[in-house]
Amino acid sequence: MRSTIFAAAMAFAFAVQPALAQAPMPPPQGTPTNIRGTVTTLSGQTLTLKGRDGKPVVIALTPGYVVHAYAHKKLSDIHAGDFIASTSMKGKDGKLHAIEIHFLPPNVPELQSPWDLRKDSVMTNAHVTGLAKTVGGTDIALVYKGNNVTDIVVGPHTIIVGPAPATVADVKPGKFVFVFARRRPDGTLFANNVSVEKNGVKPPM
Repeated sequence: MRSTIFAAAMAFAFAVQPALAQAPMPPPQGTPTNIRGTVTTLSGQTLTLKGRDGKPVVIALTPGYVVHAYAHKKLSDIHAGDFIASTSMKGKDGKLHAIEIHFLPPNVPELQSPWDLRKDSVMTNAHVTGLAKTVGGTDIALVYKGNNVTDIVVGPHTIIVGPAPATVADVKPGKFVFVFARRRPDGTLFANNVSVEKNGVKPPM
């Protein structure tokens, strides 16, 4: 699985990191690696998944790891001043079109960086400065790092989610998960966060 670009950072702040949601920081050793898959088993602190390629993935979860879930939100829930993240793809019109949007806590780095949800996708962590209706949907004007400005088009198929309560008990076989992990030089994976499907809402990032 392709990892995110290490030069810019995700929702987990390190010198090198990708861009995403609201999980705590894993220990700094190891290569940042996004893992997506379906839970096979959770035994103690060992999480085994069926990866997107159908192969098993084993992740060692650190003590005190945190479980996150999401709930559906509407475009009308997004307002000027909100801090959001969006995975997007450049359209034929040259604009970024949002695949998904999720709300972020304030301690997450602002950035725009390549992302690995789809080929050539981009993750943007930024503050909303305004919304405007357009022919293609709704343009959300965003600013990050003070003066970098971008627009993201939200269409009818854009998934919008916000945080929802979750516990270890929600990490059940068959549930889809997203894990921001670290890969050691020997290839083993470890993480301190699991974002899990709950009430039919999958982590969209």
